[in-house]
Amino acid sequence: MESGGNNPKRPVTRRNFLKTSGLAAGAAGLAPMLSAPFVSRALADNKSLSIVQWSHFVPAYDTWFDKFAKDWGEKNKIAVTVDHIPVQNVPARAAAEASAGSGHDLFGFNGAGGAHLYRKFFVDVSDLVKETEKKYGAVTIIGKQLGYNADDGTWSAFPDFYINFPGLYRKSLWDEIGMKPDTWDNLRIGGAKLKAKGNPVGISLGHSNDPSTTWRGLLWSYGASVQDEAGKNIVLDSKEAVEAVKYVAALYKEAMTSDVLSWNDSSNNQYIDSGVGSYIVNPISAYRTAQTLNKTLADDIFVIEPPKGPAKQMMGAGSEFYGIWKFAKNKETAIEFLKYYIDNWPEAFKASEGYNNPCFANLVPKPMPILSNDPTSNPHDKLSILQDSDKWSAIPGYPGPATPAMDEIYYAFIINDMMAKTATDQLSAADSVKWAAQQCEIIMKKWAGKA
Repeated sequence: MESGGNNPKRPVTRRNFLKTSGLAAGAAGLAPMLSAPFVSRALADNKSLSIVQWSHFVPAYDTWFDKFAKDWGEKNKIAVTVDHIPVQNVPARAAAEASAGSGHDLFGFNGAGGAHLYRKFFVDVSDLVKETEKKYGAVTIIGKQLGYNADDGTWSAFPDFYINFPGLYRKSLWDEIGMKPDTWDNLRIGGAKLKAKGNPVGISLGHSNDPSTTWRGLLWSYGASVQDEAGKNIVLDSKEAVEAVKYVAALYKEAMTSDVLSWNDSSNNQYIDSGVGSYIVNPISAYRTAQTLNKTLADDIFVIEPPKGPAKQMMGAGSEFYGIWKFAKNKETAIEFLKYYIDNWPEAFKASEGYNNPCFANLVPKPMPILSNDPTSNPHDKLSILQDSDKWSAIPGYPGPATPAMDEIYYAFIINDMMAKTATDQLSAADSVKWAAQQCEIIMKKWAGKA
């Protein structure tokens, strides 16, 4: 979602919702328009199930899911409706439904947040998670972050999948300069050389999910983080964070262009698929699109683990999970659908072309289909490193737990703005970090008061 805008209306955002304890039910009317849904009408007068989720960046997945849900509905004589909305509209849609106390039965979140911000609004799905673990192994660490409440052991949402963010780079361009973007320093130095040749690096500094995950990964790689391991204190104001911000400013000025300041989540995909960009941090959807547009270009796009930093090698990850509203009219039906869905999850993985990553240990055993051997890729094992992406992926809150405060900080784009303020010379690195830490402290204290 691009920053700024001239719309005089105050949008229904997750942030605004949390600031206001009693939004009028009419707020739902300000929510983003839904795309035309498909509806399975078997016995519409008896049972129904309504689902809303983001429009997947791999369109084939939505095609698969819609048919999957329709077939299940017809088999069980349930009228199933699936609505798809742009990923940037998910937070506002959730805020609208929660404030109105009315909406879809099953709400699919993407990015971060939701499970904890809307904890009081969601049905506890602990039994469903336990049942799934018995069938498919323990939930992974990153899977646990998506919907688990560490304070009382409940689950606010069911972990569907996580989205890894590897580096995607043009191998021929980097080979020409004899470098590889395997460390943050090499990315800056090599990126500067490639920018001079007309092929800059492209990492957004705007308000969207991609930079929210990428710049957290950079912070962690420098040894900095937003909160401590216990999730009790903001620890952002540190020497490590200042060094990380200085790095981003240098990367922006030396290896990128000002376009990245207003990029949304589609922009970097389009950038590398255009043949201009030399490197992005993004899920493999950008590579999949390149395969449909220009096979020669796609063959030159390689996948690499996130850059190593002075302290570690980590990258932020996106999250996908389902919440069932307490006000949903068909809660039991939603749970039954999720049980059937998880039993067929390997098919969902294949439909996503390897984009959706499992949150249960044995759900997709290794060697994983597609990632270990992808006939459409040259070479066929180009995506194999992604089988172990859970080792270098984490969602906001790392190294501590996911909490409402961390979710709100994520959607306030504080980390993105911290980086951008210094990159554009609005604040020094030290002042930018202090500003960001203060903003995070305000949110942390607000939620601590609600405990």
